[in-house]
Amino acid sequence: MKKKVIAIVCAVAVLAAAGGGVTWHFLGNGTKEDDNVVYVNTVKALTNLGTGNGMENRYAGVVESENTWKVEKNSEKKVKEVYVEVGQEVQVGTPLFSYDTEKFQSDLEQAQLDLERINNELSSMNTNINQLYKDKKQASKDQQASITLEIQEAELDLKKKEYEGKSKQAEIDKLNDNITNATVISEIAGVVKSINNDDSSAGAYSGDNSDNSFLTVLATGDFRVKGQINEQNMSDGSITEGSQVIVHSRVDENQTWTGTVTKIDRENARTGSNNVYSSSGDGMTQSSNYPFYVQLDGTNGLMLGQHVYVEPDIGQQEVKTGIWLSDYFINDVDSNPYVWADDGNGKLEKRSVTLGTYDENMMEYQITDGLKEEDAITFPEDGLEEGMKTVVSTDGSLGQSNPAGGEDDGMLDNDDGMVDDGMTQDENGMVDNTMDGAEYSGEEDTTNVIGGADNGEAEPADTQEAGSADDGEVQP
Repeated sequence: MKKKVIAIVCAVAVLAAAGGGVTWHFLGNGTKEDDNVVYVNTVKALTNLGTGNGMENRYAGVVESENTWKVEKNSEKKVKEVYVEVGQEVQVGTPLFSYDTEKFQSDLEQAQLDLERINNELSSMNTNINQLYKDKKQASKDQQASITLEIQEAELDLKKKEYEGKSKQAEIDKLNDNITNATVISEIAGVVKSINNDDSSAGAYSGDNSDNSFLTVLATGDFRVKGQINEQNMSDGSITEGSQVIVHSRVDENQTWTGTVTKIDRENARTGSNNVYSSSGDGMTQSSNYPFYVQLDGTNGLMLGQHVYVEPDIGQQEVKTGIWLSDYFINDVDSNPYVWADDGNGKLEKRSVTLGTYDENMMEYQITDGLKEEDAITFPEDGLEEGMKTVVSTDGSLGQSNPAGGEDDGMLDNDDGMVDDGMTQDENGMVDNTMDGAEYSGEEDTTNVIGGADNGEAEPADTQEAGSADDGEVQP
């Protein structure tokens, strides 16, 4: 029952989105409010709900590089100039930024003078020691002991001065290196992800402001997808490590890639502010989001920073022949299967159908006889009777417009007889199928979009996703 309720909510959301709103019984098809008609839709429309069957949870993601090169800023140096911008492509050897060398040059000149003074002192000390040895040879035995002590002290001072000279030379070498290598160049080919310069207003290319490196470059060539899954959606097992997924372009629904979830990062949970309000009266709850990573089978056509949708691959892209209908439309499956259909004359009838193979993943039956694509059917619900007037919906609505017993709000009865609308709504207006935690934004996309891509990962040229992973919102 659980999956069927989800399927209904998702399917109705998809159909209604195409017509301008999420409704079950919609009095906008030219009927009088007091009339009770049954809205139907063609089999073709109901079995072509966009990608797959329109009932799979989708998770927002972003294309990122598998390899990242981070440049730490030398705290003793001051950046003079940055030569690149966020989002700019760079090659190996491309100048990224340079340090100010004015102070290094001044310190170098002083260090060279100090070294020259040390060398002069060393020369003088060596001369003095040599003279002491000569004096010792000519001195009497009583004086030799005193001169020997002088020689030992002079040689100790010489060693200290020699050490001072070596230290000064090392200082000079470092200053020369700082001046020579004042310009930092890229060690990899890629795209500049972020520049954390106090003098720059540039933000992180992928939206990740937690990186404290001065400059970060994402390597090109080896892409992966980073998505975000809410803890409430992890329990259904649709996204697990090792599971197969389909990655969809946000701008071209027909452009897809396949891949495998390699990791769900349970160590870096992010608590989102998208509190969920449930119709069950539980009040406000707060949940955590976890990043997950997808290794792609191919990356042709993908761009670094591109926003995508990720959905579990349960065979929805498999091309099937004939008519495959969601099992919820079918009554008395085990005995005399039938659907509620338009009889061709504007009246409702029980249409017997012959069932073929059952797809457990998609929850669909193959209809081998009894229905054609142009036939119109509706959802089964209480109060339907043969002979009722039918109207082909123009906005995706299904079911009775004015059912007996009062105005129907389109809610479903759950197994306990309690009214359950199957949805919750968060503070951002996102619709959530609480049975499975699947969210539907009610906007351009025809499937459920959950979570986001890590607090607004890279903003591609075609679209931007605000809040993405952290706040759970998805903007088309």
